[in-house]
Amino acid sequence: MYHKIGSAAYKEGLENIEALLNIVGNPEKKLKAVHIAGTNGKGSVAHLTASYCQERGLKTGLFTSPHLVDFRERIRIDGDMITEEQVLDFFNRYKPEFDKLEPSFFEMTTALAFWHFAEQNVDVAVVEVGLGGRLDATNVLHPLLSVITNISLEHTQLLGDTIAKIAFEKAGIIKKDTPVVVGEFHPESFPVFTDIAEKNNAPLFLAEDNYTINGDLSDCAILDVTGKTLYEHVELPIQGDYQRKNLRTFLQVADLLDQLMPTDKDVTVEAIRNVVKNTGLMGRWQMLRHEPLTICDVGHNVGGLSLTMKQLVAMPCRQLRIVFGMVADKDIEHVLPLLPQQAVYYVSQAHIERALDGDQLASRMSAKGLQPRVYPSIHEAFRAAQSDAAPDDIVFVGGSCFVVGELLQELK
Repeated sequence: MYHKIGSAAYKEGLENIEALLNIVGNPEKKLKAVHIAGTNGKGSVAHLTASYCQERGLKTGLFTSPHLVDFRERIRIDGDMITEEQVLDFFNRYKPEFDKLEPSFFEMTTALAFWHFAEQNVDVAVVEVGLGGRLDATNVLHPLLSVITNISLEHTQLLGDTIAKIAFEKAGIIKKDTPVVVGEFHPESFPVFTDIAEKNNAPLFLAEDNYTINGDLSDCAILDVTGKTLYEHVELPIQGDYQRKNLRTFLQVADLLDQLMPTDKDVTVEAIRNVVKNTGLMGRWQMLRHEPLTICDVGHNVGGLSLTMKQLVAMPCRQLRIVFGMVADKDIEHVLPLLPQQAVYYVSQAHIERALDGDQLASRMSAKGLQPRVYPSIHEAFRAAQSDAAPDDIVFVGGSCFVVGELLQELK
């Protein structure tokens, strides 16, 4: 499976997923979906969108990846994970026919999610792309709305080695006559999006032009393009500064959903405030302990970690301590310069094949002037950081969603 072993598990093309879905009765044709792609932020935007739909009283399916603790996190309805019995029922019913197609893990999971949503008659399905867009298994959908959060260099061996090439792959989710929200402007990606949107007669909305977020995310004001205040005293429980971008994207999505599925209720503030409670969102600037302040975050590429590290360095503390691990196929050389020199590092590796060996990572960090200590497991690294920390220190855990996932598994 891709999330464990990387590109060796990646299967390009839609033929397999189309065959799988045909076996289970083409559930994708029954779904009213919001389809979300992007390098960073697509998970947060998906959870915010699902929370919004739930607050409106819509029965809401949510399909995201990867999971952190439990596979069933990937497939939720109104925040509740698919049950083990439902997963077993699906595979007992269809596995003999599936085996003939030799599907990938993600193709089977996508088929399971769409089948589950159709069986349970959801009103709307919020679907996060697995990788890329154009050839992703989720791209059999014909959604109400397509969303592309942002573009940066990641998975270059599969999606292309320039922003424009990656944008082309992400833009593959743009459908004929279907509105598309783009979260952020980038001079290399935006022309790609506008060109493909025009060819598909797809109205395009650039979220960052239409909304402004003022103040701390624990008590912020939201303004429209004219400077008019739309909402005051808005509380977003996930406090990473990067969430400002995701919040703008979500606001544009919510506005368009109101036009596509009209309602008299404005539940925007409630949806934002209750996103964690409604959807089970984890691993986004998640506070684990108050003393010492302990935070984990799944950001793992240059785009995500640059914002995370900037926020960490700006926070007052006696000593910043970072529990850190990466997977071997990430852009390590461009990530390491983002790591603050003043931090103390506790390095290890997650228990997956893709993980970069802790000793190798520490060696490369040392070459950049950092001072890492290596531990046999994420849990032992975390325990050492907590033991060393004074009450006014900050402990941060990140570098990989698998590092965060293993820690959350230990702490649950």
